[in-house]
Amino acid sequence: MNVNSNTYTAERSKIKTKDYVALAKPRLASSVVFSSAAGYLLGTPAFDLLEFVFLLFGGFLVVGSSNAFNQVWEKDRDALMDRTKIRPIPSGSLTPKQSGMAAALMGVIGVALLYLINPISAFFGTLSLLIYVLVYTPMKAKGPWAVFVGAIPGAIPFMLGWVAARNDFDIESGTLFAIQFVWQFPHFWAIAWMLHDDYAKASYNLLPSGKRDHASAFQALLYTLALIPLSILPVTGLTKTLTLSVPAAVLIGGLGVFLLIRAIGLFRHQTVRDAKRLMLASVLWLTLIQIIYVVDRFI
Repeated sequence: MNVNSNTYTAERSKIKTKDYVALAKPRLASSVVFSSAAGYLLGTPAFDLLEFVFLLFGGFLVVGSSNAFNQVWEKDRDALMDRTKIRPIPSGSLTPKQSGMAAALMGVIGVALLYLINPISAFFGTLSLLIYVLVYTPMKAKGPWAVFVGAIPGAIPFMLGWVAARNDFDIESGTLFAIQFVWQFPHFWAIAWMLHDDYAKASYNLLPSGKRDHASAFQALLYTLALIPLSILPVTGLTKTLTLSVPAAVLIGGLGVFLLIRAIGLFRHQTVRDAKRLMLASVLWLTLIQIIYVVDRFI
Protein backbone atom coordinates (compact mmCIF):
# COMPACT_ATOMS: atom_id res chain seq x y z
CA MET A 1 0.00 0.00 0.00
CA ASN A 2 2.84 2.32 0.87
CA VAL A 3 4.65 1.44 -2.37
CA ASN A 4 1.52 2.20 -4.39
CA SER A 5 1.10 5.49 -2.56
CA ASN A 6 4.72 6.49 -3.24
CA THR A 7 4.33 5.54 -6.91
CA TYR A 8 1.17 7.63 -7.20
CA THR A 9 2.88 10.61 -5.56
CA ALA A 10 5.86 10.30 -7.89
CA GLU A 11 3.59 10.14 -10.94
CA ARG A 12 1.63 13.19 -9.80
CA SER A 13 4.88 15.05 -9.26
CA LYS A 14 5.97 14.23 -12.82
CA ILE A 15 2.66 15.46 -14.18
CA LYS A 16 2.87 18.72 -12.23
CA THR A 17 6.42 19.31 -13.48
CA LYS A 18 5.29 18.76 -17.06
CA ASP A 19 2.43 21.20 -16.52
CA TYR A 20 4.74 23.92 -15.22
CA VAL A 21 7.10 23.37 -18.13
CA ALA A 22 4.17 23.56 -20.57
CA LEU A 23 3.11 26.84 -18.94
CA ALA A 24 6.38 28.41 -20.10
CA LYS A 25 5.90 27.21 -23.72
CA PRO A 26 9.47 25.88 -23.96
CA ARG A 27 9.51 25.56 -27.76
CA LEU A 28 8.61 29.21 -28.23
CA ALA A 29 10.94 30.29 -25.43
CA SER A 30 13.81 28.29 -26.96
CA SER A 31 13.38 30.01 -30.33
CA VAL A 32 13.54 33.38 -28.56
CA VAL A 33 16.68 32.32 -26.71
CA PHE A 34 18.24 31.33 -30.05
CA SER A 35 17.75 34.92 -31.29
CA SER A 36 19.31 36.31 -28.11
CA ALA A 37 22.29 33.97 -28.45
CA ALA A 38 22.80 35.08 -32.06
CA GLY A 39 22.68 38.73 -31.01
CA TYR A 40 25.24 38.10 -28.28
CA LEU A 41 27.64 36.30 -30.59
CA LEU A 42 27.33 39.13 -33.10
CA GLY A 43 28.05 41.82 -30.55
CA THR A 44 30.52 40.34 -28.09
CA PRO A 45 34.02 41.82 -28.23
CA ALA A 46 35.21 38.97 -25.97
CA PHE A 47 33.03 35.93 -25.33
CA ASP A 48 32.14 35.51 -21.65
CA LEU A 49 30.67 32.09 -20.86
CA LEU A 50 29.04 33.19 -17.60
CA GLU A 51 27.39 36.18 -19.29
CA PHE A 52 26.19 33.91 -22.08
CA VAL A 53 24.67 31.43 -19.64
CA PHE A 54 22.93 34.23 -17.72
CA LEU A 55 21.53 35.52 -21.02
CA LEU A 56 20.21 32.12 -22.11
CA PHE A 57 18.58 31.24 -18.79
CA GLY A 58 17.45 34.79 -18.02
CA GLY A 59 15.92 35.20 -21.46
CA PHE A 60 14.21 31.82 -21.28
CA LEU A 61 12.67 32.60 -17.89
CA VAL A 62 11.46 36.08 -18.92
CA VAL A 63 9.75 34.64 -22.00
CA GLY A 64 8.39 31.76 -19.92
CA SER A 65 7.00 34.27 -17.43
CA SER A 66 5.34 36.25 -20.22
CA ASN A 67 3.77 33.08 -21.62
CA ALA A 68 2.55 31.96 -18.22
CA PHE A 69 0.99 35.32 -17.30
CA ASN A 70 -0.63 35.36 -20.74
CA GLN A 71 -2.29 32.02 -20.01
CA VAL A 72 -3.54 33.21 -16.63
CA TRP A 73 -5.10 36.26 -18.27
CA GLU A 74 -6.60 34.31 -21.19
CA LYS A 75 -7.68 31.17 -19.33
CA ASP A 76 -11.37 31.56 -20.19
CA ARG A 77 -10.73 32.23 -23.87
CA ASP A 78 -8.17 29.42 -24.04
CA ALA A 79 -10.89 27.02 -22.91
CA LEU A 80 -12.91 27.90 -26.01
CA MET A 81 -10.26 27.14 -28.63
CA ASP A 82 -9.26 23.67 -29.80
CA ARG A 83 -5.58 24.65 -29.93
CA THR A 84 -5.42 25.92 -26.35
CA LYS A 85 -8.05 24.06 -24.33
CA ILE A 86 -5.49 21.40 -23.38
CA ARG A 87 -3.20 23.96 -21.74
CA PRO A 88 -2.57 23.51 -17.99
CA ILE A 89 -5.13 26.05 -16.71
CA PRO A 90 -8.19 25.34 -18.91
CA SER A 91 -7.56 21.58 -18.61
CA GLY A 92 -7.55 21.88 -14.80
CA SER A 93 -3.97 20.64 -14.35
CA LEU A 94 -2.92 23.90 -12.70
CA THR A 95 -4.94 26.61 -10.98
CA PRO A 96 -4.63 30.27 -12.00
CA LYS A 97 -3.02 30.96 -8.61
CA GLN A 98 -0.38 28.25 -9.09
CA SER A 99 0.29 29.48 -12.61
CA GLY A 100 0.51 33.11 -11.53
CA MET A 101 3.00 32.29 -8.79
CA ALA A 102 5.12 30.30 -11.24
CA ALA A 103 4.98 33.17 -13.73
CA ALA A 104 6.07 35.70 -11.10
CA LEU A 105 8.94 33.48 -9.94
CA MET A 106 10.19 32.97 -13.49
CA GLY A 107 9.99 36.69 -14.16
CA VAL A 108 11.89 37.72 -11.04
CA ILE A 109 14.67 35.18 -11.54
CA GLY A 110 14.90 35.91 -15.25
CA VAL A 111 15.24 39.68 -14.81
CA ALA A 112 17.73 39.15 -11.97
CA LEU A 113 19.94 37.02 -14.22
CA LEU A 114 19.81 39.68 -16.93
CA TYR A 115 20.71 42.33 -14.34
CA LEU A 116 23.83 40.35 -13.46
CA ILE A 117 24.93 40.93 -17.07
CA ASN A 118 24.14 44.65 -17.06
CA PRO A 119 21.25 46.95 -16.08
CA ILE A 120 20.32 47.73 -19.71
CA SER A 121 19.66 44.04 -20.38
CA ALA A 122 17.45 43.86 -17.29
CA PHE A 123 15.61 46.98 -18.45
CA PHE A 124 14.79 45.54 -21.86
CA GLY A 125 13.86 42.17 -20.36
CA THR A 126 11.47 43.88 -17.95
CA LEU A 127 10.07 46.10 -20.72
CA SER A 128 9.41 43.06 -22.89
CA LEU A 129 7.61 41.28 -20.05
CA LEU A 130 5.45 44.29 -19.13
CA ILE A 131 4.42 45.14 -22.69
CA TYR A 132 3.56 41.53 -23.48
CA VAL A 133 1.52 40.95 -20.33
CA LEU A 134 -0.03 44.34 -19.57
CA VAL A 135 -0.53 45.77 -23.07
CA TYR A 136 -0.44 43.10 -25.77
CA THR A 137 -2.42 40.42 -23.92
CA PRO A 138 -5.49 42.58 -23.11
CA MET A 139 -5.32 44.20 -26.56
CA LYS A 140 -5.65 40.85 -28.33
CA ALA A 141 -9.38 40.86 -27.70
CA LYS A 142 -9.70 44.39 -29.09
CA GLY A 143 -8.54 43.72 -32.63
CA PRO A 144 -5.63 43.58 -35.10
CA TRP A 145 -3.67 46.51 -33.60
CA ALA A 146 -2.54 44.11 -30.88
CA VAL A 147 -0.16 42.56 -33.41
CA PHE A 148 1.78 45.83 -33.70
CA VAL A 149 2.10 46.07 -29.92
CA GLY A 150 3.05 42.39 -29.61
CA ALA A 151 5.76 42.86 -32.22
CA ILE A 152 7.69 45.08 -29.79
CA PRO A 153 8.49 42.43 -27.14
CA GLY A 154 8.73 39.88 -29.94
CA ALA A 155 11.53 41.90 -31.55
CA ILE A 156 13.60 42.49 -28.41
CA PRO A 157 15.48 39.13 -28.16
CA PHE A 158 17.84 39.62 -31.14
CA MET A 159 18.65 43.12 -29.89
CA LEU A 160 18.88 41.93 -26.26
CA GLY A 161 21.79 39.66 -27.10
CA TRP A 162 23.73 42.58 -28.58
CA VAL A 163 22.92 44.81 -25.61
CA ALA A 164 24.05 42.08 -23.20
CA ALA A 165 27.36 41.82 -25.06
CA ARG A 166 27.97 45.55 -25.50
CA ASN A 167 26.21 47.13 -22.51
CA ASP A 168 24.93 49.78 -24.91
CA PHE A 169 21.95 50.58 -27.16
CA ASP A 170 23.01 51.96 -30.53
CA ILE A 171 22.23 51.85 -34.26
CA GLU A 172 23.47 48.27 -34.44
CA SER A 173 21.13 46.97 -31.76
CA GLY A 174 18.37 49.13 -33.24
CA THR A 175 18.91 47.45 -36.61
CA LEU A 176 18.63 43.98 -35.08
CA PHE A 177 15.43 45.09 -33.37
CA ALA A 178 14.03 46.46 -36.63
CA ILE A 179 14.71 43.23 -38.52
CA GLN A 180 12.88 41.06 -36.01
CA PHE A 181 10.13 43.67 -35.58
CA VAL A 182 9.22 43.73 -39.27
CA TRP A 183 9.57 39.94 -39.48
CA GLN A 184 6.83 39.55 -36.87
CA PHE A 185 4.10 40.68 -39.27
CA PRO A 186 4.25 38.14 -42.10
CA HIS A 187 5.07 35.47 -39.53
CA PHE A 188 2.19 36.19 -37.17
CA TRP A 189 -0.34 37.05 -39.85
CA ALA A 190 0.36 33.69 -41.47
CA ILE A 191 -0.41 32.05 -38.12
CA ALA A 192 -3.52 34.21 -37.68
CA TRP A 193 -4.66 33.15 -41.16
CA MET A 194 -4.18 29.46 -40.33
CA LEU A 195 -5.97 29.74 -36.98
CA HIS A 196 -8.59 32.31 -37.96
CA ASP A 197 -11.56 29.99 -37.33
CA ASP A 198 -10.21 28.78 -34.00
CA TYR A 199 -9.41 32.33 -32.91
CA ALA A 200 -12.97 33.33 -33.78
CA LYS A 201 -14.29 30.93 -31.13
CA ALA A 202 -12.65 33.16 -28.51
CA SER A 203 -13.56 36.40 -30.33
CA TYR A 204 -10.01 37.06 -31.47
CA ASN A 205 -9.62 38.75 -34.83
CA LEU A 206 -5.96 39.42 -35.55
CA LEU A 207 -5.70 39.62 -39.33
CA PRO A 208 -5.01 43.21 -40.47
CA SER A 209 -8.28 43.54 -42.41
CA GLY A 210 -10.18 41.34 -39.96
CA LYS A 211 -10.62 38.46 -42.40
CA ARG A 212 -8.88 36.16 -44.86
CA ASP A 213 -8.76 38.32 -47.97
CA HIS A 214 -6.47 40.13 -50.40
CA ALA A 215 -6.07 43.07 -48.02
CA SER A 216 -4.65 40.88 -45.22
CA ALA A 217 -2.46 38.94 -47.64
CA PHE A 218 -1.19 42.20 -49.16
CA GLN A 219 -0.10 43.46 -45.73
CA ALA A 220 1.89 40.27 -45.19
CA LEU A 221 3.41 40.67 -48.64
CA LEU A 222 4.32 44.32 -48.02
CA TYR A 223 6.17 43.62 -44.78
CA THR A 224 7.94 40.65 -46.34
CA LEU A 225 9.17 42.90 -49.12
CA ALA A 226 10.45 45.42 -46.57
CA LEU A 227 12.49 42.70 -44.88
CA ILE A 228 14.80 42.23 -47.87
CA PRO A 229 16.60 45.62 -47.83
CA LEU A 230 16.41 45.83 -44.04
CA SER A 231 18.11 42.45 -43.53
CA ILE A 232 21.08 43.40 -45.76
CA LEU A 233 21.44 46.95 -44.39
CA PRO A 234 24.73 46.18 -42.58
CA VAL A 235 26.46 45.57 -45.93
CA THR A 236 26.20 49.33 -46.58
CA GLY A 237 28.51 50.20 -43.68
CA LEU A 238 25.89 52.30 -41.88
CA THR A 239 26.11 49.94 -38.90
CA LYS A 240 29.83 50.21 -38.27
CA THR A 241 30.29 47.43 -35.73
CA LEU A 242 27.56 45.24 -37.23
CA THR A 243 29.08 44.18 -40.53
CA LEU A 244 27.98 41.97 -43.40
CA SER A 245 30.09 40.81 -46.34
CA VAL A 246 28.80 41.00 -49.90
CA PRO A 247 28.54 37.18 -50.28
CA ALA A 248 26.56 36.97 -47.04
CA ALA A 249 24.30 39.82 -48.16
CA VAL A 250 23.66 38.05 -51.47
CA LEU A 251 22.77 34.85 -49.62
CA ILE A 252 20.42 36.69 -47.25
CA GLY A 253 18.90 38.51 -50.19
CA GLY A 254 18.22 35.16 -51.85
CA LEU A 255 16.50 33.91 -48.71
CA GLY A 256 14.42 37.07 -48.75
CA VAL A 257 13.31 36.32 -52.30
CA PHE A 258 12.34 32.80 -51.21
CA LEU A 259 10.24 34.25 -48.38
CA LEU A 260 8.73 36.78 -50.76
CA ILE A 261 7.65 33.98 -53.11
CA ARG A 262 5.77 32.37 -50.22
CA ALA A 263 4.10 35.69 -49.40
CA ILE A 264 3.12 36.11 -53.06
CA GLY A 265 1.65 32.60 -52.94
CA LEU A 266 -0.60 33.60 -50.06
CA PHE A 267 -1.61 36.80 -51.85
CA ARG A 268 -2.51 34.92 -55.03
CA HIS A 269 -4.25 31.87 -53.60
CA GLN A 270 -5.39 32.92 -50.10
CA THR A 271 -5.42 29.37 -48.75
CA VAL A 272 -4.55 27.96 -45.35
CA ARG A 273 -1.96 25.81 -47.09
CA ASP A 274 -0.19 28.88 -48.44
CA ALA A 275 -0.39 30.57 -45.03
CA LYS A 276 1.30 27.53 -43.49
CA ARG A 277 4.01 27.66 -46.14
CA LEU A 278 4.64 31.32 -45.36
CA MET A 279 4.74 30.65 -41.63
CA LEU A 280 7.26 27.81 -41.98
CA ALA A 281 9.33 29.81 -44.45
CA SER A 282 9.42 32.77 -42.04
CA VAL A 283 10.75 30.58 -39.22
CA LEU A 284 13.39 29.15 -41.54
CA TRP A 285 14.28 32.61 -42.84
CA LEU A 286 14.88 34.11 -39.39
CA THR A 287 16.90 31.13 -38.20
CA LEU A 288 19.11 31.05 -41.29
CA ILE A 289 19.78 34.78 -41.51
CA GLN A 290 20.82 34.84 -37.85
CA ILE A 291 23.18 31.94 -38.46
CA ILE A 292 24.59 33.68 -41.56
CA TYR A 293 25.15 36.90 -39.61
CA VAL A 294 27.08 35.04 -36.90
CA VAL A 295 29.11 32.84 -39.27
CA ASP A 296 29.95 35.83 -41.46
CA ARG A 297 31.31 37.70 -38.46
CA PHE A 298 33.74 34.94 -37.54
CA ILE A 299 35.04 33.87 -40.94
